[in-house]
Amino acid sequence: MVMFFSSRVSYYRRVRNTIIAAFGFGLAAVYAHAQSFSGDRQRQVPTSQAQMDLSFAPLVRDASPAVVNVYTKKVVQTRDIMRDIFGRRFSTGQGTRQRVQNSLGSGVIVSSDGVIVTNNHVIDGADEFLVVLSDRREYPAELVLADERTDLAVMKIDIGDEALPALEFADTTGVAVGDLVLAIGNPFGVGQTVTSGIISATARTDVGVSDYAFFLQTDAAVNPGNSGGALINTAGQLVGVNTAIFSRSGGSNGIGFAIPSEMVKRVVDAAVNEGMIVRPWLGLKAQAVTFDIAQSQGLDRPVGVIVSEVYDNAPADRAGLRRGDLITSIEGREVFDETGLKFLAATRSPGDLVPLTVIRGGEERVILVRLEPPPGAKDAERLLLDGRHPFSGAEVAQLSPRLAEELGRDPFETGILVTRIQRGAYAWRLIRPGDVILSIDDRPVLTLAELEAALGRGRGRWLIELERNGRRVRGRVNF
Repeated sequence: MVMFFSSRVSYYRRVRNTIIAAFGFGLAAVYAHAQSFSGDRQRQVPTSQAQMDLSFAPLVRDASPAVVNVYTKKVVQTRDIMRDIFGRRFSTGQGTRQRVQNSLGSGVIVSSDGVIVTNNHVIDGADEFLVVLSDRREYPAELVLADERTDLAVMKIDIGDEALPALEFADTTGVAVGDLVLAIGNPFGVGQTVTSGIISATARTDVGVSDYAFFLQTDAAVNPGNSGGALINTAGQLVGVNTAIFSRSGGSNGIGFAIPSEMVKRVVDAAVNEGMIVRPWLGLKAQAVTFDIAQSQGLDRPVGVIVSEVYDNAPADRAGLRRGDLITSIEGREVFDETGLKFLAATRSPGDLVPLTVIRGGEERVILVRLEPPPGAKDAERLLLDGRHPFSGAEVAQLSPRLAEELGRDPFETGILVTRIQRGAYAWRLIRPGDVILSIDDRPVLTLAELEAALGRGRGRWLIELERNGRRVRGRVNF
C-alpha cells in the first residue's frame, strides 16, 4: 500500500511539473508574440476610465458640418391614364400635365467658398438644386460640372464672404484594408447619420457603377440617401464619396462602395479651374493577365495587363510601348485589369509624366509616358443629313478617340456615329442613334466628307454596312 501511494504521488508531481512547464512556455510564447507585434503597432488593454471613454465624437463634431443634404426637383410630363374594368390602360385624351419629382442625396463641402461634390446620379436630369447645411440653412445651388463617366457632380452655393467648414482630401494611395472609416450622410431622409466600419477592400474595378471604377469597399452602413456623402478617416479627411451598395433588399448588407478622393479631387479641380474635365489617355488596349500568362512571363502570380493594341502616334506609341508588353504597375501601384489602369491614368492631368513598370522579353523596365488628351475636337462637328438617300434626317458625327471617350465608347472605333434622328425621318426605317455607319456600296466611310460623297449619287440601290450593339449588319436598300 505504501509503495503504491508513493508511486501515485510521484506520478502527480510529474504531471504537475509538466503542466507548470508548459504554462511557462505558453506565457513566454505570448510575450514573444506581443514583443514581435509591437514593432508594427502596440496593442494594450485599457488601463484607465479615460481610455475606456475614448470616442469618435470630437471627430464627428468637426467633420459633420461639411456634409450637406442635396434636394433636387425635376418637372416631368405625364399623361392622364385610366383603366377599364378589365384593367387595361388607356389615355383619357385630355393631354399631358406636369408633375414635380423630388429626390434626396448627400454632398460634401470641399472648399470653404461653397464648392460641393456629390454623385452625378443624385442630380441627374434635375431642374433645380437645393443644398441644406447641417445647421438647416438652405441655399439654391448652381451645377458647375456633371460627369457621368465617374458618377461625380460639382455644385456651388453663394454664401457671400462666409467661410464654410470643408473637408480636406485624404491621400488615398496609402489607404489599406482594415483602416477605420466613418460614413456621414442622410440615409432614407431620416437626417444626418454617422456609421463606422473599416476599409474592406481597395481597387474594386468590377462593380459596374461607372466607367472609371476603382472603388473603396467598406462595411460601414451605407443606405439610399447616403449617395454623395462622405467617407472619412480618423484624421477627419475625405477618403471617398459614398456611391453604391450591394444589396438584395435595398438596405445595407455591409458592402458599400466609395469613389476614392484622388478621383474626386481631380474632378473638382477640373470643374473649378477649367469648367470641364479632359481625361488623359495612354492610347492602348490591354487585357488582364491570367494564371497561365503569368507563368509564361515568369511571374509567381497574375498581376498586370498585356498590351494588345497601341494607337498610332498616341502617348504609349511615342513612349515605345509595344503589343505584348506586360504592364505591372503605374507610378508604383499595381494594376490587374484595363479599368484600373485607366482609372490611375485619369487621376492625373494631361501633360503629366507617369512611369509604367513593364516586363518585355522577361526583363523589367520603367517606361515614362507623357499623358495627353485623346485626339479629336473638343466639340465634335455634327452634320444633319438631308437629300435623296436612305439616311435623310439623321444627325451624324465622325468618331474620334476624344468623342468616343466622352461617350464611353471604344476609342479605337472608326466610322460615322449616328447621334440623333429627326422625328418622322426616313432614316428611322434603317438606323438608330448609336449605330455606326461603316461603309456604303463597299466603300469605307471614315470621315464626314467620305459619307457625303458616298450619298451624293441620289436614288437607287444601296448596299449599307452598319455596326449596332457590337454586331455588324449588312443589307441592300432600294430608295
